[in-house]
Amino acid sequence: MVMEHGADKIGPARDEMMKKELRAEMTTDRSLRAAEERELQPAGEDQPEVAQAPDRVFRGGTPQGMTEEDVGIRSELARHLGRSIYPADKPSVVDKLRRDNAPDRLVSLAEKLPPEGTYPNMQSIAQSLGLGTERRRG
Repeated sequence: MVMEHGADKIGPARDEMMKKELRAEMTTDRSLRAAEERELQPAGEDQPEVAQAPDRVFRGGTPQGMTEEDVGIRSELARHLGRSIYPADKPSVVDKLRRDNAPDRLVSLAEKLPPEGTYPNMQSIAQSLGLGTERRRG
């Protein structure tokens, strides 16, 4: 015997259809904000032009002391590890990468971490793995 709760008689088929409609609405390429005035606006004509300081050399997105490969590996590791893992030790880093289905090359790299020690952040893991890390300007 099937019990009905309340006056609403929505069956499994209707429920699935409603889920699909909601999912389609959530994935459309439009803003979900209610008011148009809250949309991000482009810079106005009255905004000053910003020029780069002539005595500085722009190096793109690679911090000083790191290669593009270092940035890529570190970014991938950070994405798979997340923030909640810290402070972490080697076994927890390797385990988290495996549970997150990280690429084998990242798991192999993490297995090279020294067995002792605790890592308070991604920077310390990168240093232990011999990856370049950004240098503080001083």
